[in-house]
Amino acid sequence: MPTTINHRCNVLVLAVVGGIVLVFAAGIQADTATGSRYVVATGHPLATDVARGVFEDGGNAVDAAVAAALALGVVDSAMSGIGGGCFILIRTADGELIAVDGRETAPAAATKNMYLKDGKPDGDKSQVGPLAVATPGALAAYDLALTKCGSKSLATVLQPGIALAEDGFVLGKTNAEHIAIERDLLARYPATARVFLDSNGTARQATDILKQPDLAKTYREIATHGTDWFYNGPFAERVGAWMKTNGGILTKQDFADYRPRIRRPVVSTYRGHKIVGFPPPSSGGVHVAQILNILETFDVAEVAAKDQATFIHLTTEAMKRAFADRAYWLGDTEFAKVPRGLIDKSYAKELAAQIVRHKATQVEKHGTPPRAAADLFDHHTTHIAAADAAGNWVAITATINLRFGSKVIVPGTGVLLNNEMDDFSIQPRVPNAFGLVGAEANAIAPSKRPLSSMSPTIVLKDGNPILSVGAAGGPRIITQAMLTIIHQVDRKLDLPTAVAQTRFHHQWRPDQLFLEKPLFEKYGKRLESLGHSVADLEFAGVTQAVGVAADGRTLIGVADPRYGGKATGR
Repeated sequence: MPTTINHRCNVLVLAVVGGIVLVFAAGIQADTATGSRYVVATGHPLATDVARGVFEDGGNAVDAAVAAALALGVVDSAMSGIGGGCFILIRTADGELIAVDGRETAPAAATKNMYLKDGKPDGDKSQVGPLAVATPGALAAYDLALTKCGSKSLATVLQPGIALAEDGFVLGKTNAEHIAIERDLLARYPATARVFLDSNGTARQATDILKQPDLAKTYREIATHGTDWFYNGPFAERVGAWMKTNGGILTKQDFADYRPRIRRPVVSTYRGHKIVGFPPPSSGGVHVAQILNILETFDVAEVAAKDQATFIHLTTEAMKRAFADRAYWLGDTEFAKVPRGLIDKSYAKELAAQIVRHKATQVEKHGTPPRAAADLFDHHTTHIAAADAAGNWVAITATINLRFGSKVIVPGTGVLLNNEMDDFSIQPRVPNAFGLVGAEANAIAPSKRPLSSMSPTIVLKDGNPILSVGAAGGPRIITQAMLTIIHQVDRKLDLPTAVAQTRFHHQWRPDQLFLEKPLFEKYGKRLESLGHSVADLEFAGVTQAVGVAADGRTLIGVADPRYGGKATGR
């Protein structure tokens, strides 16, 4: 049976400038663009056009990134928006590495056992409806990034999104499919139904013009009055009042208390390259680094050249061990002790030594990295530097979690609210919507940030950025980012080829190796003979990337062919 996933997250990768080929994904090519001044790749052509317009109007990478992210909240609202959160990773022209954390937080009234009924998990409440909603952080993070690094105001970069929401856009095949799939849940909430369903309650069609006047009004009010209107004014008041009437716990005070964080990126190395990732509450930076560290003990290029099934097997065994550690150790560092030893090279060698080259092994539990109780990831803020128009690389991953988040639009706001509460561990070893399990480190607590798989990543060689990659697809985000790096660093594939490669994924629990269809058909039986439980994966997520072309100077932007995104440059 084909396995499908709930898409989550929008990925936006932007940059400004001062082998062995596996089976291609469905035989299609990634949308690619090059440029010397800038390149941009996003998951939707209209958002890419917005970013290009900001660049052409003299904006820098941060301006363009935020404008495109706000536009994605209009034209791809099933995936992201100001009702959710984001991570922003920046490498500035002078070499500063900055991580802006706009992850959502649990309401102050949240409790550890709030989704248990008679001692048993009630997953529906953490995924749909008012109790699923965490305090949104994306808007605060965008504003912080603009204030510190942008050259344009929030009011200015909101304008393209206002126009798209007010004038409308052709819905398109992908958006229409999302609405059709979630139609029954969207119909539960009248304000949501009015946007995405017609007057008869039928899902809107691909050829429909989708106008969102309430969202346009919300964007316009923010442009006029600033983020205070959202976090300390009418928006927060309206959401808080609706929640109180409809059984939610999110309050106006939760909005007022929200703060974005400036964090120190996770920095590791892989075969002479510097890998820059996002720190907790992202698990991506830690575990992209950990998987690469494990694989560094193998000659990946030689293995893949001789036997791709063995390459898949060895990489899968590394994934399993990293995800077992994720389940136990990872959480918000303001509440949980997350060991830095998870990215220690000696620990990676210990884990690599457990891997049997021609046989799948059971990973019963997490490992224990060195100095697990003493050497911890930071839980305080650092600094942010200004960005300019020469040599700055920006990656944003934004989300409202599952398709259409909680499915809730509070009347009059037009904003889809997230269901990020499902990213907490409802109960130890109980899987969330993505099958991920967690432990005490990711238990629910007031004002805590839930663990995320979002993995904006930047790769540098000799101090210069050569790749920035991000992905959508829940836990598959981590493995997508890691595989793109391997395809570039080990196999020396050009970026369009690397992004188009068929993918595979293992997340420890469930103990199953997921293979995109071409890999499943070609290597499934062989991998089963090695002891893997293999499943056909119809869709492994969406990757966007920018990199440097073969001449070492020209930038190249790539939008994943799986989703219909767009790249452009000049």
